[in-house]
Amino acid sequence: MKLFPSGHATHPQWRMAAALVLAQLRAQMALPGYAAAPTLGLLYITDHYADEARALLDFLSAELPEVTDWSGTVGVGVAANNAEYFDEPALSVLLLDVPADQYRVFSGVAPLPTHPPHATGGSFAAHTALVHADGHTPELAELLAEMAARTETGYLFGGLTASRGASVQFAVGGNGNIAGQGHATGVFDGGLSGVAFGAGVALVSRVTQGCQPVGPLRAITAAQENVVLALDGEPALDVLLDTLDVTLDGDPQPALRKVRATLAGLVNAGEQPQGQRRTGHFGTDTRVRHIVGLDGARRGVALADRVEAGMRLAFCQRNVAAARADLVRICAEIREELAPEAVELAAGAPELLQHEKRICGAIYVSCSGRGGPHFGGQSAELQIVRHALGDVPLAGFFAGGEIAHHHLYGYTGVLTVFVADE
Repeated sequence: MKLFPSGHATHPQWRMAAALVLAQLRAQMALPGYAAAPTLGLLYITDHYADEARALLDFLSAELPEVTDWSGTVGVGVAANNAEYFDEPALSVLLLDVPADQYRVFSGVAPLPTHPPHATGGSFAAHTALVHADGHTPELAELLAEMAARTETGYLFGGLTASRGASVQFAVGGNGNIAGQGHATGVFDGGLSGVAFGAGVALVSRVTQGCQPVGPLRAITAAQENVVLALDGEPALDVLLDTLDVTLDGDPQPALRKVRATLAGLVNAGEQPQGQRRTGHFGTDTRVRHIVGLDGARRGVALADRVEAGMRLAFCQRNVAAARADLVRICAEIREELAPEAVELAAGAPELLQHEKRICGAIYVSCSGRGGPHFGGQSAELQIVRHALGDVPLAGFFAGGEIAHHHLYGYTGVLTVFVADE
């Protein structure tokens, strides 16, 4: 694989922004180090363009006829190499140099098969998948788990659409339409869509958390639906107030202000949370959820997720310094994983060849509550990524929830890089 052409722009008129992006893509495609004829495109737009999504996709498809497959969605912001666009009309495009037999675009009307390819007579086997989803989709957590089961590794990455208007998704496969989608135009609203990648597409993906624990990890010993009733045998509300060193007696407003700034990190029953113990930060086993209410009668704490006895919970708060350090950490881990390896030239031969991998492109999905405003300045989050990861082609969006493994996260960033042998 060669470097992935990428482009990004902002303009009140979508056609002008698209023209600027096309100029960047064509200039890169003419360079020797970049892919000259990629067939898969990722398109991310801010919600300012949501109502014009179909016209925008048709325009790009007509101008780039060699790109036969498209995927993407809308966010309140979009990401590019060293830049992010929040609350302004913008788009970000990445053209992936991936072999045609190593990917499949899917959507609700053209889903991935539930059976192995040898059982259906097919040849493509999904290894990993980039997923875009509508957060209002019923039973979304179950759908993500089912989608993960359709891949060989069980690894998904992506995010939820985030829009103040239409929550559109793009899904076009093979000369303009996916087999089975009928007269659909490639612009969808609701459900899941994305791109499944085969085993021949090498990628490295990491999750960075944006919250830091403010109390110890405790076992949920009693719960009902989304209400935590007891932690380590004590009333959950009492544990929360003790952790925050506040009381509801007298004027409750100071205590409620602290509660509103607090979230809950959940770990599934049976999983071993190592991240918090090792680094003082949450690991990928922890999913951060909002506290949505206090149950004074039962001394419980209501969360924006179902909970059950046996799960573990740590109260947490957003922390800029911790988020910055963790973002740098995952970039360093990716660089370390791509470091040169010593490879024998032949069996028994004493000479060793340095085997190095390089990044061809990257996808970054970050929470809409992160971005430059959270990190201290315009485009600050993406500048951290570029400084730590290097000058690589990148596209992405700021989501209403982030997807990694088969979990749905909040206040996180999911960074995925595509790699090839040097």
